[in-house]
Amino acid sequence: MVKFPEADNRLFKRVFVCRKCKSKTKTSNLKVLAGKVTCKGCGGHAFRPLRKK
Repeated sequence: MVKFPEADNRLFKRVFVCRKCKSKTKTSNLKVLAGKVTCKGCGGHAFRPLRKK
């Protein structure tokens, strides 16, 4: 787990994962909800937030 909040924000904040090809993208929440973000690998528009372990 992350020891301090700066590292937590850097690793997990605004990071989304493509549901098709599982590639990571760092972008705004509003753009993902509006569907304006496309995946670099497959061109898909379906994203989920990065899960913390």
